[in-house]
Amino acid sequence: MATKKLLRAIIMGAPGSGKGTISARIVTDFGVKHLSSGDLLRKQIQERTVNGMAAKKYIDAGELVPDNVMLRMVMYELGNLQQQSWLLDGFPRTVEQAKSLIRDQPIDIVVNLRVPFEVIIDRIKGRWTHLASGRIYHTEFNPPKVPGIDDVTGEPLVQRDDDKEETVKARLEHYRRLTHPVLQFFRNKGIVEEFTGKYSNELWPQVHEALAQVLKPIKYTHYE
Repeated sequence: MATKKLLRAIIMGAPGSGKGTISARIVTDFGVKHLSSGDLLRKQIQERTVNGMAAKKYIDAGELVPDNVMLRMVMYELGNLQQQSWLLDGFPRTVEQAKSLIRDQPIDIVVNLRVPFEVIIDRIKGRWTHLASGRIYHTEFNPPKVPGIDDVTGEPLVQRDDDKEETVKARLEHYRRLTHPVLQFFRNKGIVEEFTGKYSNELWPQVHEALAQVLKPIKYTHYE
């Protein structure tokens, strides 16, 4: 009996690059398990696992969860997915994490979404929020009927600090510094596939085609 081909993939991309959208489409079309490091962290804390409780101590103290704790959490989850394809999101964040991961798990492909920073900045800085309801508007893609005013309540919209241009620029530069060594490590292994575009619908056909070289898709969903 032939062994079922599995996909072992990592997705990387700057905040605002559409990583969440592309990940959801990969799950839909390839039937893989999406493993977000943030979701794993919350799940193991909620389940009160040994690793989750160790991580909670650092979070409660306002500190970053150390590499070794995050690594144990991710490896624990991957150990339960021996017969399932998966997509890692938000991990690894350091070269040491990457080295440990690749020693334990053969990685087929690292999907790197390259969206120009100026496009991301323009996209995010156009967001305005109605704080009471959480409704989000965008000056270009989803503008309110009256500029600066919530459609439902007539109350003023605000721009969150996270959506201000200077904040977005700082986050993107932090991402660049943090991920450059990790990407270079994987590039040296010859497993990084780069996808460049402005929008998710532009990137998606490229990503789908590359993954289809590794794992037969369930379907191909076309988005306009």
